[in-house]
Amino acid sequence: MERAWHAATSEETLDALSTSHEGLSSDEAGDRRDRYGPNTIGEGDVISPVWIFLHQFSSPLIYILIGAFGVTIAIGHYADAIVIALVLVINAVIGFVQEYRAENAMAALATLVSPKARVRRAGRVSKIDSAELVPGDVVLLESGDIVPADLRLLNTTELRLNTAILTGESAPVSRATAPVDPETSVVDRQNMAYMGTTVSSGRGVGVVVEIGEDSQIGTIAGQVRATERAPTPLQTRMHRFGNRISVAVLGLAVVLIAIGLWQAIPLADVFLLAVATAVSAIPEGLPVVMTVALAVSVRRMAGRNAIIRRLPAVETLGSCSVIVSDKTGTITENRMAVQRLWTADGVVDVGAAEDPDGAFHQRDGPVSIESGSPVYDTLLAATLANEATIDERDDGSFEPVGDPTETALLVVGRKAGLDQDELLEDAPQIGHLPFESDHRYTASAHLVEGAPVTYVKGAPERVVTMCETIETVDGPEPIEEHDVLAHADDLAGDGLRVIGMARGDGDLTSGEPEGLTFLGFAGIIDPPREGVPEAIDACYRAGIDVKMVTGDHAATAKAVSEQVGIASERVLTGDEVAALSDAELTDRLRTTAVFARIAPAQKHRIVTLLQADDEIVAVTGDGVNDAPALKAAHIGAAMGITGTDVAKEASEMILTDDNFATIYAAVEEGRTVFSNIRKATTFLLATGVALVLAILAAFGLAVGGVIPRDGAGLFPLLLVPAQALWLNVVNNGIQDVALGFEPGEREQFERPPYRPDAGILSRQLLERTIVVGIWLAVLALAVFWYEFTLGMTLGYAQTAALTTMVVSMALFLGTCRSESRSVFEKSPFSNPLLVGGTIAALAVHGIAIHAGPTQLLLGVEPIALDTWTRILVITPTVLVVAELHKHWRSD
Repeated sequence: MERAWHAATSEETLDALSTSHEGLSSDEAGDRRDRYGPNTIGEGDVISPVWIFLHQFSSPLIYILIGAFGVTIAIGHYADAIVIALVLVINAVIGFVQEYRAENAMAALATLVSPKARVRRAGRVSKIDSAELVPGDVVLLESGDIVPADLRLLNTTELRLNTAILTGESAPVSRATAPVDPETSVVDRQNMAYMGTTVSSGRGVGVVVEIGEDSQIGTIAGQVRATERAPTPLQTRMHRFGNRISVAVLGLAVVLIAIGLWQAIPLADVFLLAVATAVSAIPEGLPVVMTVALAVSVRRMAGRNAIIRRLPAVETLGSCSVIVSDKTGTITENRMAVQRLWTADGVVDVGAAEDPDGAFHQRDGPVSIESGSPVYDTLLAATLANEATIDERDDGSFEPVGDPTETALLVVGRKAGLDQDELLEDAPQIGHLPFESDHRYTASAHLVEGAPVTYVKGAPERVVTMCETIETVDGPEPIEEHDVLAHADDLAGDGLRVIGMARGDGDLTSGEPEGLTFLGFAGIIDPPREGVPEAIDACYRAGIDVKMVTGDHAATAKAVSEQVGIASERVLTGDEVAALSDAELTDRLRTTAVFARIAPAQKHRIVTLLQADDEIVAVTGDGVNDAPALKAAHIGAAMGITGTDVAKEASEMILTDDNFATIYAAVEEGRTVFSNIRKATTFLLATGVALVLAILAAFGLAVGGVIPRDGAGLFPLLLVPAQALWLNVVNNGIQDVALGFEPGEREQFERPPYRPDAGILSRQLLERTIVVGIWLAVLALAVFWYEFTLGMTLGYAQTAALTTMVVSMALFLGTCRSESRSVFEKSPFSNPLLVGGTIAALAVHGIAIHAGPTQLLLGVEPIALDTWTRILVITPTVLVVAELHKHWRSD
């Protein structure tokens, strides 16, 4: 159980750790090093590439092919064995390439530990390797340092930390030393400095309370190690699909062998029949077309600012039912901007932050900021009492440098024509009191027309209490503190961070200012990204729920959610989440979409509970705190610009523009790829159904004497295993690849996500597969029977049947381009590879039946013109059958 170091005083902490402000002695530090171990984070296990390759042979379908390979070797059909072996190797290589990615999340975590630390031991300061730190060491921090361990701060001087890797919020936070409530969440523990965070400004001294695996970063590392990636819906569906086909194929093979032995059919014939049937039923080309379809979508998504690290993640997006998104940097721009100003003269709305000339609006229209007005003086105070700067560029643009809140005030002042450098030339600074968390304001004294004037900027309640008057258009008037602070509350209720400005005569930086004139408030917000409201609306129309998780305050979270259109009954805070049981939180998750002040473990908990509730979850994040949730989710999406290496390594997808709208674009591609895989599966499975039925029917007719035995007295097979593989892998593999390039159809994006338990094929597509498969079998069997009974060789009849299947599938390919639309509604020019793939398939098959090596390997022969004529006359009926079924099922 984690000890609440943040709830103890500095002295209580030192006593508990048996140390002092002077630090540990060298001997004691050595003893503790032996007791506690190094201040490092383990990198976890690395999976062997050999194991990954062998894992590719663990599928039930692969087991059947391996068995078929063994049988064909045993009965002397070496050509069939060679083709089967090639298919096994090709599939294994494809799977290995997909899966082999080093899991570097733990290594990335380890890099966050500072290599060096300044430590005070026995009163002397020295620099040591951070791995040598032990609990009780006293560490010194200064600007630019990476915090080397979890520290309880003992004293601070204007210390501000960037805690983005733990909280997700980029704005630096002030640190103090006073104890806080034991129940305070990690993000609000102002007297703690956690490993991996960085010092933005100031100095501090802290005592090490936790190291290595026991630190907050170490705890996250443990969660990452313990978290297993959720299987993607595609992997689940394909596993289920493969198991069902395997059971059916094995059952059929056993029945065939039993019947053959009962009928006293030669054992070699029986085994060859079983192998041919098994090979025909397995859609060996499906792994190839899946890889191609996924790779095509990966390329398309890269063009839409989403980089995919694991191919199956593409399809997962198409099944996504919930997106759990960070607020800062994903839904918002991660850039503070002044949105509203309040003075005694009323409210002024500020134009777009990215427009330096953006207009100011008051009441019913634009308003100019006149010198001497309350708004002008408010902006003047905000510009002068400011520690940020503006970096002017040669091209006329500018870059604010400094704290985001400070730079936001400089930018809005610039819009009103207030240039900081010019103002300082006319009113040079003569005194300065920097911001500190204890007094919560900053003051800057300037010489204005020969007289000292002090400008104050800070927390509203702090600034207002210093004031006796308030500036109005008619001059200063007595201030009503309660009324003025009520306006600050109104701004905060809209999710704005409120800063108050005031002015006083004289240099008031030597003590606490008083007797000031209040000028006005600035309301600051991190504005929503362009396109995010539209993307969220599109998610809702597509049946995808959006949940926003942030470390920010509830009021800010609520305001941002309303601006972007996230629907939620209420905002649930981290403290409230902690108080709920899993069952209670699961129930709240169904109606709550906005979560504020959320700790890393709570985000992970939200994700896992959504998954347990049968949701397919996508998660966005950028900090180390997000890594467990990113890895646990069905798909983790890390930020490419602001994201840490840890978050990226734990994710399947990286958003190069950090934009929520990119996630929805990826969802569209995910739905397209699953639709294309469905189309390819329909195409290939129809071939399998046709081959199995035709082979069994031909064997049955041969047993019944309808089809004669061949010249050697053997029962004729409609196709041998090598020919079935040729059709499934090489020939159809050329055509079905074209389906992976099909563009998406609008109706795909306006329906609910595919259910996790839904099969690869819908009932409608399964019906079409069976209907078309039966008709293909009839055509192939008819051609085989006709040619063989005419006295042609078995090889010739098999080649004619195989060619019938090739031409028929080329025609059927066109109807597979859409589940519901007619082939005549789809322009071939929208997918030129379709035409190219069809021509290539026919050409490759034509070459194969005329080339000596493939004739020997496949057992095929050239066919005559009259046979080609019969094939070309009957095969278009496949198109008619498929279109009639599509029309019938669409009614």
